[in-house]
This record gives sequence, structure tokens and C-alpha cells, in this order.
Amino acid sequence: MPQRASALAPGQTDSCPVPARTRTGAHGAVPLTADPHVAPPVPPAAPLPHKITFLARRDLANPAAGGSELLIDRIADGLTAGGHEVTLVCGGPAAARDYRVVSAGGDAGHFLRAKATFAREVGDCDLLVEVCNGMPYLAPLWHRGPTLCLVNHVHTDLWQMRYPGPAARLGRRLEHWALSGTHRDNLMVAVSESTAAELRGIGVAADRIRIVNNGVEEPGPLLPEAKEPLFLAVGRLVEYKRIDLLLRLWERVRPVTGGRLVIVGDGPERGRLEAMAGPGVTFAGRVSDAEKHRLMCEAWLLLHPSLVEGWGLVVTEVAARATPAIGFDIPGLCDSVVDGETGVLAKGESSFAAAWCALALSGERRAAMGRAAARRAANFRWSATVRQFQAVAAEAAARAATQGRGPGKGGHG
Repeated sequence: MPQRASALAPGQTDSCPVPARTRTGAHGAVPLTADPHVAPPVPPAAPLPHKITFLARRDLANPAAGGSELLIDRIADGLTAGGHEVTLVCGGPAAARDYRVVSAGGDAGHFLRAKATFAREVGDCDLLVEVCNGMPYLAPLWHRGPTLCLVNHVHTDLWQMRYPGPAARLGRRLEHWALSGTHRDNLMVAVSESTAAELRGIGVAADRIRIVNNGVEEPGPLLPEAKEPLFLAVGRLVEYKRIDLLLRLWERVRPVTGGRLVIVGDGPERGRLEAMAGPGVTFAGRVSDAEKHRLMCEAWLLLHPSLVEGWGLVVTEVAARATPAIGFDIPGLCDSVVDGETGVLAKGESSFAAAWCALALSGERRAAMGRAAARRAANFRWSATVRQFQAVAAEAAARAATQGRGPGKGGHG
């Protein structure tokens, strides 16, 4: 069967925008020097904004929360620990944290209430960070002060997976216009070079893009690999994560490897996926941090068949526990996986299944990849992510000051 058609979306390339080891980054992006994950020092002329507000779709307490919510939480937590006054304005359920969290309403309705909630609950701030994950808030149209836009990935091809034709086309155009048009005077934070390339592809000037990588927690004491084959998938059970494809491949792999496939996570696709799952598959749902740590340590491999990622945070999480990953050669994963070294990036379904079998049958190669993954993951820590973000925040505030857009309140400029 044709491999690429099932592994990649129409028009999607199967490799990183530029080779991972030779990137120099967009002008102004975090430079890839001796240590590519350490942010440059904050220029003395660029004071750090004190009062910072994030505008995002979800809080980490939301059952649908994922990598984007974890990223914002870790940045907000780090900024708060550093003395900043941080507020998160979001939709849906929210939990108490060391920083202030304000719910603006339901998952969809809060987009319409964001401006009023900001004006009522925040009033003004030194920097507003719009987290644009698909549906935008169009903050530059109603906020006068310094504004920064954070993007995990551009949802270009995902709109048609979730919505009918007219709605998908409208959502796609609105997202592209918001990123390249309404934020044309602002800096953009991308979580990877792949996301930076997507932004350049829709017309965002390269000199306005800055890269802030995801981090990972120190994993603590590691547990040994399971004695019997244990394969792990972790993520929200939604269409673009393509767990259905993984279940089909499992039927080809299981007779060769044996063992178990454990799927961690929940979501709207769970019922359908459980109905199609064959022998040896366990749906664990949402698990505790301790259980997640145990599974990531004991797993022989992480299987990550996602259609699109901004980075693929779970890849770095398992890498920190010396577990290699297999995914498709797509934007995002080609940033978090070093093909052939910390895992495998497959070109299609058959090569995915072949790599799965090969690594399962070769403990020596699997262990070597796990060690390489752990070494690389050691370069990604949340403390570095916070430092990178602080540098961009300072630059965004200084940039706004030179444009005559000092700290301000919500409202039309």
C-alpha cells in the first residue's frame, strides 16, 4: 500500500524545515550555539515586565488539557517564583495555583468574553501573552499595551478534521489572518523550528519569530525496563493523535513482538478506539504522576503516531527516562526526536511497524537509543524555558515602548 498517504496529510512534508544539527534559526530567534537550549542574556536596556497576563483556552485543570497547558503553567509558575505578578485568563474549569487564574466562561463562549473579563479582572498589565492555538482572541484589536503571541503549531490542516467545509475554511483563514495580520507589530513565540517555519509559511516575518523550547521535569530515580514487552502511547484521544492507526499497526506487530500496548489519556475518541482494539491493549485513561513515571520508565518504546505536533512534549518526557520514541517524520517530532539516535522517524505505516518490531527485538539498540535520548533530554529543563521566555518578554516590552505602546488596558487602540 502507499505509505505516505496514510502517514502524512496532503501537502505535508515528511522532514524538518532544515537539518536539526545545522539550524541557525530565524533572525532574532534563540541562537543555536554551543548549547542551543540556553537563552541569551537579557539586554540591560530591556527591563523585565512585572505584570504579565496569559490569555489561553484552557487551564491545566481542564480535562482536555495537554502540552500547551503544561507549557503555560510551567512558564507562569517560574515567572511567579521569580517575583512577577502573573494572571491566566482562560476558558472552562480552573484550579487555584501560585499565580492567579480567572475563568472567562465556557470552552467556546469565553472567546467572546475574553476582552470584558480582561478589562474587569486585570485592567492593565506590562505584557499580554495571547496563546493562539487555532481559534484566536484577536487581542491586538482591543489591547493597547505590549502584546506577545505564543504558538505551539499552526492548525492549517487540522481545521478540516474537526469541522465541516465552510467552518473549516473560515477557521483556517481567521487563524492565518490573526497570526500574520493582527499581530504584525508583535513578536511571536514558536515552540520549535518547525512551528517557526509554519509561521514564516503563512507570512509572518522571520525577524519577529523567537523560539522557546518546551522543558521537562527532572525525572527522579528511574525504574528498570519491564521484563516483558511493554509499549506506550500517551496523549489526548482526539483524531489527529491517530491512535486508531496505532491500533491497526499493533495487529501487524503483536504476532512478532508479543507483549502489551498501554494507552494513557482520555478524550472524545476513547469509545471508538476501545471498540476497535484487539488483544493486548489496555486503555489506562488519565493516570497519576507516579503511575505515568512508572509506565514511562518500564516502557520499551513510546509510540507517537500523531499527524501534527508543535514539539511533542511527551517525547521529551519519556526521553528523560531513557525510553526512545517512534513517530512519523512530521514537523514538531523532527525537532524532538533525533532520527536514528534518540528514536525513529518513520516515512510511512510500513516503516513505522518495521521500526517497532526491530527495536522491540534488539534490546542493545533500544538501550543505546534510550541513553542518547536521556542525554539529549537533559538539555531541556523548565528553568531554561522560563529564562528563554523572560528574554523574549523583555524584548517585547522594549519593542512596544519604542513604538509608543507602553503598558495599557483592554480597549480599542
